Amino acid sequence: MEGTRRAEIKPGIDVMVELVEDRHTGRLTGGKVKEILTTAPMHPHGIKVILENGLVGRIKRIIQSN
Repeated sequence: MEGTRRAEIKPGIDVMVELVEDRHTGRLTGGKVKEILTTAPMHPHGIKVILENGLVGRIKRIIQSN
């Protein structure tokens, strides 16, 4: 599942994100969503979140939802 719709994102789900510093490199980082930063219902580049480890990035793939 892609992470472009805010309604699909909930704290605690496992996701792959593209970190701010990794933009345009294609490198993805895994983690659990702590907080959703994007307020719009959709974003074409992925919903921006804070992971539980404090990293910030845009969701590129949802691994597992609760």
